[in-house]
Amino acid sequence: MKKRLFLINTVNQFMEMIFNPFAKPFMEQYPEIEVFNICDDSLLVDTLNCGHMPNDVAARILNYVLSAERAGACAVMITCTSVSEAAIYARRFAKVPVFSIIEPMVKMAVDSGEKIGILGTLPTSPLAIVPLMQEHAKLAGKKIEIITKVAEGAYDKLVSGDVKKHDEMVNEALAELAGKVDAVTFAQISMSKLVLKDCGKPVFKIGKSGFDEAARILEG
Repeated sequence: MKKRLFLINTVNQFMEMIFNPFAKPFMEQYPEIEVFNICDDSLLVDTLNCGHMPNDVAARILNYVLSAERAGACAVMITCTSVSEAAIYARRFAKVPVFSIIEPMVKMAVDSGEKIGILGTLPTSPLAIVPLMQEHAKLAGKKIEIITKVAEGAYDKLVSGDVKKHDEMVNEALAELAGKVDAVTFAQISMSKLVLKDCGKPVFKIGKSGFDEAARILEG
């Protein structure tokens, strides 16, 4: 019987942003693993309206995690940065591993330098990464400085279909941020398909590292 990985998504474009570019190659590499999707785009809307992830959103995500368990999940991955802290909450109650897609990327970024930039296209995404990054630095016994930046308006361009303008805006913001830090992390998986211009610093994207972590959990 195949092992089941469930994804909890918060955008209705999850097929083109997450499943097709990352989950499909993952299943080809690991044919013994199936990937299933749960999507509720109200989770992100409510988080953006609140300015941070409210308790109600965390509780709803926990319900989805428990539903995935009942459907035979062997692990659950939350794919949205803005609600990534819900994974920490859900782990208290779930019987299967629950993690955020950003967690392995955060560890790599902290290991790469002392001054780290976080670049997003939604204001809630960098804010959600900061506490996870600080926690990993604390566990690693490392002192870091974090600088966040938002490419305002880029996400709206992406969802409207203007990918070229989205990429231009992100690359422009990246060039500005890279001059101030040792490394940069992208704050959203929606940014991961971007064709990067060389900014002279390491850039960490969300996506493959999260699925690599899923493989480690499910195969290990």
